[in-house]
This record gives sequence, C-alpha cells and structure tokens, in this order.
Amino acid sequence: QVQLVESGGGLVQPGGSLRLSCAASGSMFSINDMGWYRQAPGKQRELVASITRGGSTNYGEDVKGRFGISRVNAKNTVYLRMNSLKPEDTAVYYCNQVPPRSAWGPGTQVTVSS
Repeated sequence: QVQLVESGGGLVQPGGSLRLSCAASGSMFSINDMGWYRQAPGKQRELVASITRGGSTNYGEDVKGRFGISRVNAKNTVYLRMNSLKPEDTAVYYCNQVPPRSAWGPGTQVTVSS
C-alpha cells in the first residue's frame, strides 16, 4: 500500500494559481499511474487529472488547458499546477493511484473566492 499526503491548498481569488503536491510513501510509486481527484461539497469525488508512469497525461474537460499534472518519481511526488482558477474548482483535492487502490489521504482544501 501507498500512503499519501497532499499539501499546497489554500484560499485564492478567481483567476489565481496554486500548486498542489502529493507525497507518496512506498517503493512501488514509480510503476503506478497516479491521479488528482477532487470532491466538492455535496458532490461525488471525481478524477480531474492523471499521469501514467511514463508521463502521459489526461485531464477532465472542466480543467483541460488550465491544470497541469506532473511527477518526479525519484521524489515519490505528484504535482498539480492549477491556473485560471474558478469558484467551481473549490473542493478538497486528493491524490491516489488510477484507479484508486490506496487509502485516501487527508486531502488539501482549495477555495476559490473573491
């Protein structure tokens, strides 16, 4: 199992940017496809971006062109760069394998509000 800890969230104005980080334990990190998920109040958790072990990326339609996912296998870390943030991006953001197989971490709150 991989243990996951997310960080980097906060309060940002519409149009602003944030970079989220996910630190993963475990020597198997580099062979896993990883993803960033989010859960807004009253909604189901959804996958917003994913990256394969080889570095290929995919994005949900709502974030395409605004978010960028990357990984550094040597650091067991996955990042999510979020630009042009909108109020509807407000959610708790989590990372996990794709599909998710590990226990969910605490997540990091992102609030987009003026």
